[in-house]
Amino acid sequence: RGGHRCGCIPRCYVAAIRASQLGKKVAVVEKQQSLGGTCLIWGCIPTKALLEHAHAFQMFQHASDWGVALPYGAPALDMRLVHERKDKIVTSLTKGIDFLFKKHKIDRITGTARLVGNSRVDVFEGETQALEAMDIIVATGSSPRALPGIEIDHARIVTSDDAIHLAEVPKSLVVLGAGAVGVEFASIYRRFGSEVTIVELLPRLVPGEDDAVSAELEKSFKKQGIRSLTGSKVVSVTSDAKGVRVKVKGPEGKSQSFVVDVLLVATGRSPVTAGLGAEALGVQMDNGYIRVDAMYRTSVPNISAIGDVIALEERAHPQLAHVSSAEGVLVAERLAGQEIHPLNYDHVPSCTYCDPEIGSVGLTEAEATRRGFDVRVGAFPVGVLGRAKMAGETAGFVKIVAEKRYDEVLGVHMIGPRSTELVGEAALALRLECTVEELMKTIHAHPTFSEAVGEAAHAVHGAAIHV
Repeated sequence: RGGHRCGCIPRCYVAAIRASQLGKKVAVVEKQQSLGGTCLIWGCIPTKALLEHAHAFQMFQHASDWGVALPYGAPALDMRLVHERKDKIVTSLTKGIDFLFKKHKIDRITGTARLVGNSRVDVFEGETQALEAMDIIVATGSSPRALPGIEIDHARIVTSDDAIHLAEVPKSLVVLGAGAVGVEFASIYRRFGSEVTIVELLPRLVPGEDDAVSAELEKSFKKQGIRSLTGSKVVSVTSDAKGVRVKVKGPEGKSQSFVVDVLLVATGRSPVTAGLGAEALGVQMDNGYIRVDAMYRTSVPNISAIGDVIALEERAHPQLAHVSSAEGVLVAERLAGQEIHPLNYDHVPSCTYCDPEIGSVGLTEAEATRRGFDVRVGAFPVGVLGRAKMAGETAGFVKIVAEKRYDEVLGVHMIGPRSTELVGEAALALRLECTVEELMKTIHAHPTFSEAVGEAAHAVHGAAIHV
């Protein structure tokens, strides 16, 4: 039985570190042997590592375009070495968190936690251990969502947790779901050599993005040989020694069936709250999610919740690692008595690491119109840039959504090379309530991809220079 000031049930270790920095005595309960949670072990890091391998393999396949001769013939992919390097990256980062815990004197407790009271957590790992704390932060994260009628066998019918460890590249792959996870794995395995089909119930890919971005991605995927079946529903799935038979009904009711090596179910993630004891304690829930207010307080005093496990009062909660981190910092600072302000979720950048990359922040054109803004937009094609031509990556554009009367930037949406890096400038612009004119007057270095942001700002005012 401990006397901890702040007990964290992670997947968001950032809250623990910030609380320790602010003078709290902190314990973290984690059932995984390695620290880092979903992002580091199952999500962001391993998938992006695979994407970098896929990009490198694609570069080698086009080596002659760069004046590079391959004297021993076409390049071959060794998935054993790919996974070896990916796992080495993950291990390096998890050990980095171990170091940070020791540096900040955070007690790491391995086991499965259950809330017993608003100041007590029981940990089950062999002998039960009871922890007492003045404050508890729940950050248990999410896991891949299962669909009724589709049995995950982790061999032919898999989730994203399985897809990062496939020992061989499947000859054919169906991806069920065209959100960020689905389109990222579609990009990975298409570049590795799979025949890829995406099935999406909604009428377009990456439904949360601006309409123009979705259209551009579908066009690019078609060029790459990725088939997109939007507005379509999987009717049945059966698996045998020959493969996975998938029957799909299209938007006009027409059905088609095909047999593939692997079916990846990528239809979102569910909160990890089973066995947590939150509901029995009186914590208000919402379909398995924990309800919180703007300061991430639950309905039970002294218990806060952050990350993928929460449901906000007025809007959908983005399941993003950087959002969880920001929420963790905010809660730690609140518990330390600092003055804090709620996060503005309109200013949260979103990154999708497909090919081409997508980076976005703020309101889409449709959202801005729905909210009653007098909207004007400007877009600039990436392919015009000298840097894009040098890199051989010319697909995509930058689009700026602005408010007409005050010229305020409401949203920036980009698809193309380095979009996940360029979106940082856009996020800062929204944070500072930047006008389009201020973006126009900001000098962007040449030759860079960032020039597209400045040119898109000029395009809002009908003054783009290079188109």
